[in-house]
Amino acid sequence: MFRNQYDTDVTTWSPAGRLFQVEYAMEAVKQGSAAIGLRSKTHVVLACVNKANSELSSHQKKIFKVDDHIGVAIAGLTADGRVLSRYMRSECINYNYTYESPLPVGRLVVQLADKAQVCTQRSWKRPYGVGLLVGGLDESGAHLYYNCPSGNYFEYQAFAIGSRSQAAKTYLERRFQSFTDSTREDLIKDALIATRETLQGEKLKSSICTVAVMGVGEAFHILDQDTVQKMIDAFEIVGQDEAPAAESDAAVPAEQGAPAEGGAGAGAGADAGAAPEVDVAPMDI
Repeated sequence: MFRNQYDTDVTTWSPAGRLFQVEYAMEAVKQGSAAIGLRSKTHVVLACVNKANSELSSHQKKIFKVDDHIGVAIAGLTADGRVLSRYMRSECINYNYTYESPLPVGRLVVQLADKAQVCTQRSWKRPYGVGLLVGGLDESGAHLYYNCPSGNYFEYQAFAIGSRSQAAKTYLERRFQSFTDSTREDLIKDALIATRETLQGEKLKSSICTVAVMGVGEAFHILDQDTVQKMIDAFEIVGQDEAPAAESDAAVPAEQGAPAEGGAGAGAGADAGAAPEVDVAPMDI
């Protein structure tokens, strides 16, 4: 994105009907480290990638507890996310004090979206440069919302935000139909695999990811690193076991077809030997 005469103020429209400052805030969300959320009928799982600015510093916290039944994962400016999570905690406390019942997740998300929208309509303010995945449980079941810096909000079965989140979205889109009936462990496993998709070859370890879970009869809490590492080891071992099995199944038809090719004559055998070379290295031509 480049500067132009219509991006100096958040309240200035471009001739194409765009608010560039709001779009820049949404771009800040795309530049942040990935955050992922999934929900079933009874549980909500949030996961994020932890990235430190240098090897000498610790990573910044990306998942925040709002209440026993609500938690958020953020991507973008961590400072903005911290301020908004504190606002959400305050709203939950005030509602609980007034009505002696937990704040419904949908109502909190609407209040958060209204707060973000105000910043797109005041010349002395700037939009919040953070996207929030809000997960929670209330009387109507499990919910997962995405709050955008523009003031929009959407409810999802599963979603990913942040850098390289498209790879995680692709995985979630292939699997989302099974999430509704997933168990707690399966939901966490899918969250970890989706997180691994955003790393682009980097090995997934408990030190570079955070996982939080809540469910019916289970308050929101962040899983400790040892538990996360055991789950990572478990599903990576399964993946390694499945790969050799697939290779052996593919080798059996090849061995069965070998005698027939040999009986066809020496010329057929030469052709059979030359074919793999053409298939293996077409890029060298």
